[in-house]
Amino acid sequence: MQRQEFLQQLWLDYIHRHPDLGTLRVWPLDSTPEYLVILTLNHRNFSIDSLLPTLAHFGYRRIERYAMADRGLLISLMAPPDDGAWLILGELQLGTLTREPRHYLESLIAKTPKADCRGQDLLCRGRPWPMPDWSHFQLLRQTHPIAAWLSVMGPRLHHVGFDCQRLGSDLDTLDHDMQQVGFTGNTDRHHGVFPVSPLLNYRFYPTNSQRLIFENGDEHREVLGGIALVQKCLSSHQERAAELLLPLHTRCEIA
Repeated sequence: MQRQEFLQQLWLDYIHRHPDLGTLRVWPLDSTPEYLVILTLNHRNFSIDSLLPTLAHFGYRRIERYAMADRGLLISLMAPPDDGAWLILGELQLGTLTREPRHYLESLIAKTPKADCRGQDLLCRGRPWPMPDWSHFQLLRQTHPIAAWLSVMGPRLHHVGFDCQRLGSDLDTLDHDMQQVGFTGNTDRHHGVFPVSPLLNYRFYPTNSQRLIFENGDEHREVLGGIALVQKCLSSHQERAAELLLPLHTRCEIA
């Protein structure tokens, strides 16, 4: 697999799960996202360290690491070999969960077939373990929303972010256009997967809820992803918006 095929599979899996985004026509279809947020967990082949060789094969290099203890996340910022989309890998630390939800999530992961624990397309296949039951999903959600999301989605693309400047517009205009097609943006930069730096203006647009069939046949609708728009507060910044996305105080060097 080459990088463009990897990105295409990520995108196809993403719009398959979120068809309302697949039909979005607010900007040209061939617009390149600024960044792709991928969620995974620190478990064997799904850990960031295990995924790095494959991502290096695709030309990505890790340039920064971030620690967010309050969210139980380690985040790696991956630069592309060209002017394309950056990768932001968020790794949930299972040890930060309390005992019961951690043991349940680990028991789900343990049921993953061996064939689904290897290959260059681990992040494009969706959930490799069985669907959780509704009561344990609720427990996971109360404990940690990302743990709940991973339990039903598996390691994969959570959302994409677009830089308004690279789209040739501004945030207010694009926000208005998004509202016209039925998407309402959330301005809370602390609400999502990770806090967003004050160096960027930010909107997150949740996708429509989806019907999920849990173990034992329970059916419930859940919101599982979205799309983000960012705009630099100061146009004088030479860095890409993806480089400014995460707060400086969370940057770390891990031995």
